[in-house]
Amino acid sequence: IMKWKNFLKILLIAVVAIVAILTVLMLVIGKDYHYEKSIVVNASPEKVYSKMSSTKAFNEWNPWMSLDPNLNLSYSGTQGQIGDTYCWVGNEDVGEGCHEITGLVPNKKQSTKMMFKKPFEDIATSDIVLTPEGNQTKVTWSMDCDLDYPMNLMKLMMDGQMDESYGKGLENLKKLVEQN
Repeated sequence: IMKWKNFLKILLIAVVAIVAILTVLMLVIGKDYHYEKSIVVNASPEKVYSKMSSTKAFNEWNPWMSLDPNLNLSYSGTQGQIGDTYCWVGNEDVGEGCHEITGLVPNKKQSTKMMFKKPFEDIATSDIVLTPEGNQTKVTWSMDCDLDYPMNLMKLMMDGQMDESYGKGLENLKKLVEQN
């Protein structure tokens, strides 16, 4: 009986310690999340912009489109204008939500808002910025969101996932723009 009580005490202390560490970690890492990745494309800003200035053009290289062969997409608004929106419903890899263009600066920038519905509700903003570099264009794709507690603990793993997804998307864009 004594060994059992000692085991329970140790187990309780371990659980309390883990909860305390996670609570401190949640508070230290905060809610704000920012990620960005860049690539240099052998094309003019005008040519790159043509592949990002509407939701249909964006979806030609969107890295998440290939995760569900039966993805259901619906478009609304005027393509290539503020308010241009697509909504998706897909498998567990892509979930459900909407992606809306909130700002366009011709040949320089696209801003969007993403409203995720499944697997969890969240809102994120994203920018794609074009910077001329001689005969090439640097494309910088960023995302910002606030993650509520305890979801903010996901920040510890998100950079790796974002690096893979954004890297694939930017490579898709580079191939698409440079082959035409």
